[in-house]
Amino acid sequence: MPAPLITIFGATGAQGGGLARNILARDKADYRVRAVTRKPDGDAAKELAQLGAEIAVADLDDPASVQRAMAGSQGVYCVTNYWEHLSPEKELKQAETLAEAARQAGVAHVVWSTLEDTRRFLPADGRRMPVLMGTYNVPHFDAKGEANRFFTERGLPVTLLHTSFYWDNLIHFGMGPQRSPDGSLVFVLPMADKPLPGIAVADIGACAAGIFRNGTDRIGQTVGIAGEHLTGAEMASALSRTLNEPVTYVPMPPAEYAKLGFPGADDLANMFQFKVEFNEAFCAARPVAESKALNPQLQSFEAWLVGAGAQLKVPPKAG
Repeated sequence: MPAPLITIFGATGAQGGGLARNILARDKADYRVRAVTRKPDGDAAKELAQLGAEIAVADLDDPASVQRAMAGSQGVYCVTNYWEHLSPEKELKQAETLAEAARQAGVAHVVWSTLEDTRRFLPADGRRMPVLMGTYNVPHFDAKGEANRFFTERGLPVTLLHTSFYWDNLIHFGMGPQRSPDGSLVFVLPMADKPLPGIAVADIGACAAGIFRNGTDRIGQTVGIAGEHLTGAEMASALSRTLNEPVTYVPMPPAEYAKLGFPGADDLANMFQFKVEFNEAFCAARPVAESKALNPQLQSFEAWLVGAGAQLKVPPKAG
């Protein structure tokens, strides 16, 4: 009998790539990995193939290709990339495509990477934060949360995986320390004095692997993961030690953050406001102890910085 097949969407991206590498490094004898990508000739896909993954080509906007990619799968990791297109409607359609393909394939365990629909906490009526795109508080949260029903209403054996703030955003999303006009380093985060659940992207994949390894234990559950819950000041302190230079936390108000003007700034501003206003519930949904049970090698923020510090693009001092 061949080993059970786990099919991973987004396998050449952050979450899916971490899951694929984790399984291939630890469980190659126990699981086969099918890595789904639109770019089979890309470097990431070639790397996964060298590690032992089967490469499958599919596009979330092409339901037939998604169905082909899921054929014969015992487990499937489903993830969508809102930041690629900034369209909640497209993300909803892609999620439904994934759910329907999983139903047709008779998948035994689906892990759907999702987030809270903030409209379950506060209505999108503009009273506490701006309404975006006509109907959303936080589009990249709300669409994923709304899409949960595509999996649950089909009666799929699904685990809803709530992820946390990627610490890797400090490297790849321009959210790391910046130089202020006086030359000092500042770390801007619209979190007031509240803790922010965060995690290394690689650990999301490792936690997802832990869910699959647990068999049916997590089916029907919502699982939230985080490496640590840290305030902006605590993150700045860790950054200071890593960079050997003082870093000051600047708690920018969300309304000011929205004015920064980059694509999705208003979405992220509302997201941070939601995390501040509903901080207790948001943190409680992401217990570090349970995350560590899924992934015993779970990294702290400072441990992640030790490995990632060289990649932080900190502007040099003037002169």
